[in-house]
Amino acid sequence: MGTHSEQHPDIPLITLHDGTRIPQIGLGVLRIDDEGVVPVVESALEVGYRHIDGAAGYNNEKGVGRALAATGYNTGEQRASLWMTTKLRDSEQGYDSAMRAFDRSLELLQLDYVDMYMIHWPTPFDWRSGETWKAFRALRDEGRVRTLGVCNFMPEHLDRLFDETGEYPTVNQIELHPTWQQRDVVAYCRTHGIAVEAYSPMARGADLANGVVERIAAAHGVTPAQVILRWHIENGTIIIPKSVHAERQRENLDLFGFALTPEEHAQIDALDGPTRAGHDPMTFTYA
Repeated sequence: MGTHSEQHPDIPLITLHDGTRIPQIGLGVLRIDDEGVVPVVESALEVGYRHIDGAAGYNNEKGVGRALAATGYNTGEQRASLWMTTKLRDSEQGYDSAMRAFDRSLELLQLDYVDMYMIHWPTPFDWRSGETWKAFRALRDEGRVRTLGVCNFMPEHLDRLFDETGEYPTVNQIELHPTWQQRDVVAYCRTHGIAVEAYSPMARGADLANGVVERIAAAHGVTPAQVILRWHIENGTIIIPKSVHAERQRENLDLFGFALTPEEHAQIDALDGPTRAGHDPMTFTYA
């Protein structure tokens, strides 16, 4: 590999409340094994992704690290062009355990720092986010993490974190797609300067309700997936679509040659529904 290709020229950078800038489109690597993730990350870098969204709980940090080392994105100028996120396992929340877990993640990723470190789930039934955040802050002060985020936090969890630490995360990564829009959470985040990042941005294909998305796609000569991802882009949401195929990875970046009309955007807004595709933040833990 080793070729140095530029970030896809169209991808906007979203400025977070601490001034760091994150590429609006990244690659998610959930449910890809440690061996399988290596070519996936290599091809993503090749087609122009400069944002990889990983997690200790995905059990593939070593493979991601191998890909970064093989392509030269683990050091120097290429490292500076890359945004790498990883997340703490919920079983390792707490001060000392988070510090140890981070050391291990950094070693597996073969990096000197990560751009964003995140609490994976709020685990309100076993709340340790205040203590965990102190560790996160120490890592940021040491320059080993650039910015601090959370995943799956509801407004009450963000309130509690702020009450305990005096700080809001820069990013809240939540399940978000046309049939599960979480408007109350999004509104809270906007009010408090927290950027919203969507995982499952296409809800694994569950969103193509009533042919609405297919009709819009046909009108623009694009795929239904591109329509949904374009809707997110227009909403200012950071997205991390997962794909293991280079062609699909390329397609997921190709969102800037068309725009939804206000009517089309409103039709997708109207798909909002009552059912999440993933887990409930009130009860779930990603050990």
